[in-house]
Amino acid sequence: MPRITINGHPVDTQATRLIEAIRGQGIEIPALCHHPALSPAGACKLCAVEVARPDKASKIGLSCCLRVREGMEVRTDTERVYQARVKAFNDLIRYAPESRTIRDLARDFGIELDPAPDECIRCRLCVRVCREVVGASALSVEKRDGVSYVVPHPENPCLGGATCVNICPTGAIKMEDSGDLRTIWIRDETIGQVSLQRCEACGNLFATERFLEDVHSKTAPHPDTKERHRYCPTCARMLSYRVRSAG
Repeated sequence: MPRITINGHPVDTQATRLIEAIRGQGIEIPALCHHPALSPAGACKLCAVEVARPDKASKIGLSCCLRVREGMEVRTDTERVYQARVKAFNDLIRYAPESRTIRDLARDFGIELDPAPDECIRCRLCVRVCREVVGASALSVEKRDGVSYVVPHPENPCLGGATCVNICPTGAIKMEDSGDLRTIWIRDETIGQVSLQRCEACGNLFATERFLEDVHSKTAPHPDTKERHRYCPTCARMLSYRVRSAG
């Protein structure tokens, strides 16, 4: 079993690849292209470490590609490693400038990337529709270094209805439904994360809890409001048709 040194501590390891030996010591190291079941590619270059072998000067190498060798001295926390990670993260973000995965991973390792491209044209359609139609006022405009930005309102929560997403003419506002959670964001700022509710008839996720509560609060005082149900639009139309037909 080879003995190596990781960040000044001697380690006996059975790992074949250096990245596995490092992670086996509980040391976090970024990587996006590595998988233990596959041959190494060294494509993302995030797993850079500084390695010295006996009688050889240290150099930067990719830990997913490097095999463990007796007497290796490995550092994961040097300035050279940090600069190699900065370069790798910036190279990746050029391919996928709006990738939240890359940006979150970079932030976890203390690396600040340049802001994502801003597709917003400051038309304020999203701000106006959220205030005038939805009634939530969950968006506002804020000056930063002399430039106006559409940003989440600090006091008014997003209802998750996605009207802003649908009305945005350039696609600057994004939305993703993952499981029963809807996330809406602009640039790298989250506008809202809201739970989705299931239709009582078909069981499909169709609207957010906040949106349904808002609709109920606004329609409850109306004398013609029907008994409260949570049906998706398709089921509501179908059930309404059945009621009319039965009558």
